[in-house]
Amino acid sequence: WETFIRFLEDGRICLTNNAAERALRGVALGRKSWLFAGSERGGDRAAFMYSLIVTAKLNDIDPQAWLADVLARLPDMTASQVPDLLP
Repeated sequence: WETFIRFLEDGRICLTNNAAERALRGVALGRKSWLFAGSERGGDRAAFMYSLIVTAKLNDIDPQAWLADVLARLPDMTASQVPDLLP
């Protein structure tokens, strides 16, 4: 019962799963497009890029600006510095 009424004591707890469903909407919309990635390797690359973009969004970083910055700085970096570019 304690778990069931927790939302009454904490206003941050949502009664629905709408936020989670909205977060997954992009995955559902892109599913058919991802069928045409060209190959398994292409699908892996698409999944990798999607993960980076979503990570940037979750950290309140503009994905397009972040990616432009990374692509501009990447040629001058060593392999050991690349993890510093992650969002």
